[in-house]
This record gives sequence, structure tokens and C-alpha cells, in this order.
Amino acid sequence: MSDHHGYSEQDVQREVTELEAKSATAARIFDLRRIIGGLFVLYGVIVTIAGINPSDATLDKAEGVNINLWTGLGMLILGIFFLAWLKLRPTPPTVPEVTPEETPGE
Repeated sequence: MSDHHGYSEQDVQREVTELEAKSATAARIFDLRRIIGGLFVLYGVIVTIAGINPSDATLDKAEGVNINLWTGLGMLILGIFFLAWLKLRPTPPTVPEVTPEETPGE
């Protein structure tokens, strides 16, 4: 193989490895479970607070059921589930596969 632009196979391999490491980090940062869990916890807290002291009009509309409280608690539980899932099963880091034919110096 000839080097066209001064890049050796080793340089290309190193660049690919660096990019894979960066994308694994990005995947962990933007893991959907973190976003979904965080939003559900946030909205769950807001809706639960609204449901702690319901107005009579709200209770009449929901036929006597404190809908905000129950919805808020459900959202909180779901959000905590997503965050716990993230903790228990973190995104595995991608390991670059190196095959024998990619060894430098050939």
C-alpha cells in the first residue's frame, strides 16, 4: 500500500480509535434513558406538587380522583425507573475490533 497524503495505516487506525472513543462518550452523555428519566422526574415532581393541594374544580373534573397526584407519582416512578436502569446497565463502551491483518509494519 502506498501513502497518498502522508497518512500511514497506523495514523488512520489511531484516528478511527479516537473517533470511536469520542462517539462512545457522546453516546453516554446523550443516552436517552438519562433524558427521559430526568424529564419524567422533573415533570413528576411538578405534577405531584400540583396534586398535593387540589382545587375543588380539578377534583370535580376528574370525578373525585386526585388525577394530578396519581399522574405525578406515576411519572416520578417511571423517571426513577429510567435513571435506575441507566445506573444498573450503563452504556457499554465500544471496543474497537483489531483484526490480525491490521497490524502495522506489513
